[in-house]
Amino acid sequence: MASSTDRTIALKEFDDTKTGVKGLVDSGMTSLPAIFHHPRAHLSMPAATSHLSIPTVDLSVPRPIAVDLIRSASRDWGVFQVINHGIPLSTIQNTTSAIRSFHELSAAERSQFYTRSRDPGFSYNSNLDLFLSAAATWKDTLRVSFSPIRPDVDQIPEVCRAALVTWDECQKEVAREVMQMMCEGLGVDPKRLEAMTCLEGRTTVAHYYPPCPEPDRALGTVDHTDAGLLAFLIQDQIGGLQVKSETDECWVDVKPIPGALVVFVGELLQFINWSSRRLYK
Repeated sequence: MASSTDRTIALKEFDDTKTGVKGLVDSGMTSLPAIFHHPRAHLSMPAATSHLSIPTVDLSVPRPIAVDLIRSASRDWGVFQVINHGIPLSTIQNTTSAIRSFHELSAAERSQFYTRSRDPGFSYNSNLDLFLSAAATWKDTLRVSFSPIRPDVDQIPEVCRAALVTWDECQKEVAREVMQMMCEGLGVDPKRLEAMTCLEGRTTVAHYYPPCPEPDRALGTVDHTDAGLLAFLIQDQIGGLQVKSETDECWVDVKPIPGALVVFVGELLQFINWSSRRLYK
């Protein structure tokens, strides 16, 4: 077993390459470095159940129906998919394609943007918590903070700049609509959350998962909850996303739906919901 000192050295050596896990794949690596080994118990979760699926909300149905569906999905699951949300499928495809194009730039081009800075704006690295977690996850990530401080768009790599700016503009409008419906479901003013500046603080986070030489020893993303208000997720058609049903104590596959957005209720919204019930109910 490697010592903590050996691990720290290995982490720093990996980080200093500034090319992430994609750089390891490009180097021809055939075995998984120890810093990515996750405890076997963590990888032996039971298979996802087949008799449950997360709710899908069609935003084109009459508004009272959509509000009721979002309210029940948020309460019972904390996650749901939305369709007919107004963002063209071509925009979603352009966004994922542009993100993939960035991550598949040459190592020399990507490394220019590699940083561990948490300053607002654009950043690219592998594992934000690389030096804190028990094991690194098999992914590289780019982030763009669009609000409350508007970034200098020239900081965003040209290969994905236009697509990411367009995506932020589109998802902001869907977020506004979903937030208003959630407010209606709570019985408060539809613009209550927006008035609380909950539409601010928008950050786009884009993960890239290259082929892993030993997938049974690594994880792309560990189980977690989101601290913010809402998180919108675009899935590709490969799948792999799972959520846990607290009611049934089992994991459920989130089956990809072309053009759908997966909406996660964050911890902040749960807290606001609790407070709203005290204030308004």
